[in-house]
Amino acid sequence: MTTARPLTRRTLLLASASLAASGLSTLSHASAPWPSKPIRMIVPYPAGGVNDVVARMFGDLMAQSLGQPFVVENKPGAGATIGIAELAKANDAHTFAFGAISPLTLNPYLMPVAYHPLEDIQPVASVMYSPVLVLATTAFAGKTWDDVLAQARTSQGVSVATSGYGTLAHIMVEQLIRATGGNFVHVPYKGGSQLITDAAGAQFDLLLANPFAPINALIEQGKLRVLATTGPARPASYPQLPTLGELGFDKANLVSMFGFYAPSNTPPEVVERFNQEVQRLLATSDMQQRLRKLDNTPHPMSVEDFTAAIRRDYALNGVLIEKAGIKAQ
Repeated sequence: MTTARPLTRRTLLLASASLAASGLSTLSHASAPWPSKPIRMIVPYPAGGVNDVVARMFGDLMAQSLGQPFVVENKPGAGATIGIAELAKANDAHTFAFGAISPLTLNPYLMPVAYHPLEDIQPVASVMYSPVLVLATTAFAGKTWDDVLAQARTSQGVSVATSGYGTLAHIMVEQLIRATGGNFVHVPYKGGSQLITDAAGAQFDLLLANPFAPINALIEQGKLRVLATTGPARPASYPQLPTLGELGFDKANLVSMFGFYAPSNTPPEVVERFNQEVQRLLATSDMQQRLRKLDNTPHPMSVEDFTAAIRRDYALNGVLIEKAGIKAQ
């Protein structure tokens, strides 16, 4: 138990001096030109992947307008939570990260993380989203989404592969089970080459995956067929195919969102400036074309809207994970 000390004139004078110094420090920090040194960009994924490519694209262009270089640091591991934990520790208003929202909205429910996703991280700018493709292997004889539902009503069921337990695609499988009562059997992989090998070898009926080079190659070879997609609109690559939302499955109509983040102690004016720079680039046809070539859809949002979207997803995922009985691993 702590005993309170009586206030003295000396204590009051020291407290006043401390507050004055603190105020001067805050004013000095707020009025300092930004950026005043190179900007550190954490990418919590390996070099060479889509996240790395997009982060470097924006970094190169923003360096020209902001007058400071962007230094990219790849810090992969533990579902991107290692890099986000590194971001949370920064306090210089010159450290940001780029990647999917899942380390904030999903992973904290499924593994120990060294940060609080809502208190330690400030969403800065939404950049893009990637649809999830509903892909049939040659093991599945059906041709349409209706065929999927028909088989899911039988004892045979439908096996659905994803890149892993607790992923966005896993959440989609659980939503489909809840929405249809169908016999969907989740087949989680640990990402990587084995999933692609087994997709080519038709070791399961369906695969839920974002479009990327190995998946696109199997589609071109006829080893995978796209039955449906996800997103607020049909992706440019598959305008003829319905989204799960159009088919009546709004809660499974999920996309992978990507954006920039900062430590929560980053000054609001810096966050807003960064957001404006990102939105300026997203408005250009050049950046839009670059992102679409990577099978992503540009998705600019204000700081407030991006923050609200992440908080909403975090809350919804918590409810679903509890109801579905998905346990931390």
